[in-house]
Amino acid sequence: MTTFASKIPAEADRHRAPNLLEGALHTELTPEYCDLGYWFRAVPEGTLGGDPMGRSPDVPVPDHMLAEGPLRQAVMAELAFRSMAEEKATRAISFLVAYAPDLAGMDFYTTQLADEARHAYAFRGHLLELGVPYDQLEATMESLAGADRDAVLVPLEEFGLSVLENDRDYIGGVITLTVLVEGVLAPTAELSERKWRPFDPPAAEIERAAGIDEIRHLSVGSTIVRRHLRRHPEEADRIRELIARGMELWSRLPVQQLTFRRELLYQQGLEQHRDLAGDYELWPGRRLVDTTPEERMLTAAEWARTTQQARLADMGLTP
Repeated sequence: MTTFASKIPAEADRHRAPNLLEGALHTELTPEYCDLGYWFRAVPEGTLGGDPMGRSPDVPVPDHMLAEGPLRQAVMAELAFRSMAEEKATRAISFLVAYAPDLAGMDFYTTQLADEARHAYAFRGHLLELGVPYDQLEATMESLAGADRDAVLVPLEEFGLSVLENDRDYIGGVITLTVLVEGVLAPTAELSERKWRPFDPPAAEIERAAGIDEIRHLSVGSTIVRRHLRRHPEEADRIRELIARGMELWSRLPVQQLTFRRELLYQQGLEQHRDLAGDYELWPGRRLVDTTPEERMLTAAEWARTTQQARLADMGLTP
């Protein structure tokens, strides 16, 4: 007998999908495969388990996350920023939907637009679960992450819109999203899921569902660029120059300062609740309680470098 679960592809199943790092490195998907039918079959029940936030309704927010303190401050600042980032991604992807040269691309980016909007919704939703009143949600998010949005997300948005809106450059937009945004941020999201699992299981589940989506986004985006370059090898230098400009922009943004500030808050909370972490390993052989803010940041940066290099090689863009 065929069960509903057996119809859900492994990479979209919340119980069987690889973690974000493994999936980003090894999963190969196409826009034709990940069409609207795939999304409706696989995502609402397979990835989300029927919950729009992608979390188990029977997993409550722990009491310690409802009490004022550094852990609560850290997760709230992180989710406010993540929600703002996903909102900007949603708006930018509308240009990929509009400029897609074929139906497969249009359908796929329609599903990614819905994914990114849902991520923003889910991150906001957890802020509400943490006790932020609904009528104060936007003001709270602004106070938590407005300055970081302006310092990091706005310059990235301006860069992306110069490619998408001004130049109407579809492939350039796919590169910007796949390599310069998701390819850099995905490993940070993987770290977030891992580090919140002992302290805020609902937040970790929300991150897990978002990460499963990101595997699909990274893989299909890579396929689209790889196909384009095989058909138009003369475009390779232009694409490499675009990537170089994007990476130079990243180097000027205060991302490390922003991340370190949050990791310091997290470290304070970790010290207060070491008993909850126990012997939980953040990665194999390394207990969470033994890590430092600097080590977590350096590890995420190395994950980002590895993921980005693997995707560039997959696209045929290695030097």
